[in-house]
Amino acid sequence: MQKINCLIVEDEPLAAEVLEDYVNQVPFLHLASTCGDAISALEILQREKIELIFLDIHLPKLKGLDFIKTLNNPPKIIITSAYQNYALQGYELNVVDYLLKPIEFTRFINAVNKARQQMEFSRLLDIPAGVNERTFLFFNVGKKKVKMFLDEILYIESLKEYIKIVSKDKSILTKFQLGQTEDLLQNENFLRIHRSFIVARDKIDAFSATDIEIQGKLIPIGRSYKEQVYANLER
Repeated sequence: MQKINCLIVEDEPLAAEVLEDYVNQVPFLHLASTCGDAISALEILQREKIELIFLDIHLPKLKGLDFIKTLNNPPKIIITSAYQNYALQGYELNVVDYLLKPIEFTRFINAVNKARQQMEFSRLLDIPAGVNERTFLFFNVGKKKVKMFLDEILYIESLKEYIKIVSKDKSILTKFQLGQTEDLLQNENFLRIHRSFIVARDKIDAFSATDIEIQGKLIPIGRSYKEQVYANLER
């Protein structure tokens, strides 16, 4: 089993000790280092390959959220904080999860499993395609995994805890978040047009000020996404 290299950034010794204990109990995690501030974390990132960071928000010298903003290509990040009022800002910075202290072990497990799932999908997307190869992913559908070629996907719709992935010939329902899917597909031919929809740009047949048409399906453009959508489609 390939282990995930982790870094704990926490200035409270007791909280750091709890996280270290949790990491050591998970077979697929490896604790590379623990540090008490973000400046030290930056130094560690320069010399080691860190794939997952457990990050406190209220740190000396440089706050956790500001630390994330300094990273050009950040690892997966799980926020660990005693303050819930920073959760929205954290998710806007694409953190994997936001854990409130005191952190229960079951909640910790859910967060690291989510991080591992995102990494597995990212690794699949990073596989270089040859001349005759097409990029695809396997999605969990019930008790089996179903292959979906990315170049066949028309659009993806959010249905609370699930997403519906629609192609010309089929659609599947899988337990995943639309925001996580957007992160995985950000370098592919996909565009977020609504809080509930991602579409394949090359499958768009027509668009207006309010919606996009794909294979006869009208998909609404969210008000907050209009500027981004038009910038992508009119260039």
